[in-house]
Amino acid sequence: MSPTPQPNVSAVTTRDFVAMKQAKKKIVAVTAYDALLGRLVDEAGVDCVLVGDSLNQVLCGEPSTLSATLEQMIYHARAVRRGVQRALLVVDMPFLSYQVTREDALRSCGRVMKETGAQAVKLEGGTAIAETVHALVEIGIPVMGHVGLTPQSVHALGGYRVQGRDEEAARRMASDVAALERAGCFSVVLELVPATVAAAISAECAIPTIGIGAGVGCDGQVLVLHDLLGLNDGFSPKFLKRYAAMADDVRGAVGRFADEVRRGVFPDADHSF
Repeated sequence: MSPTPQPNVSAVTTRDFVAMKQAKKKIVAVTAYDALLGRLVDEAGVDCVLVGDSLNQVLCGEPSTLSATLEQMIYHARAVRRGVQRALLVVDMPFLSYQVTREDALRSCGRVMKETGAQAVKLEGGTAIAETVHALVEIGIPVMGHVGLTPQSVHALGGYRVQGRDEEAARRMASDVAALERAGCFSVVLELVPATVAAAISAECAIPTIGIGAGVGCDGQVLVLHDLLGLNDGFSPKFLKRYAAMADDVRGAVGRFADEVRRGVFPDADHSF
């Protein structure tokens, strides 16, 4: 068994998130799945790095997050921890690692904290998991919530659709966020939520909201790194803004490498011993 990594002392803490909301300072979060990109986004100055179970789709080509495993999340979180020095490191808990029993949740989340050096875990769900959140917080495990479109419930929700469009659904979502706040969550992700609903929820709760497809009224924003870099160029939902076109850069660079190899141009004298 490999040794447990010594956790880095990050500059950003869970307490800072609440302070940032109070100071009306927007929180910046991105995903990362390895040490190299973890280091680069950390050096760019983000406040939070999320090791999302989206890695199951982005890195592994799976159709959803549902088949992500606890071992998979621990492996990637350990790698990201080696690259992140400043930002708060949060790890998604995969499907069925926390929903079956409270004991399962405590054990699974405890393993993530112990074996990765992360500073918090993220759980999907609202009122239904509030007691589990409370139990985790009580033993010293910080929890980030996640409501709205919850990818682990994609089949129950009927697909990747905006949530909270009608008044009753919006009230239930606000109630879920309130339950998570009472349970001790230090922040909550709002995914695919109408901007007006997300803004109202953000104004009502004391903990910061992190939006993805939820409008500018949230207290912060998160995007999947590969999406914002334009590496995953086959994915183009309305909420996504690409800040680079790296898929084109990769194809171009590898194409030039292949061409030079085939023509006998590479390696040349400068790249030979």
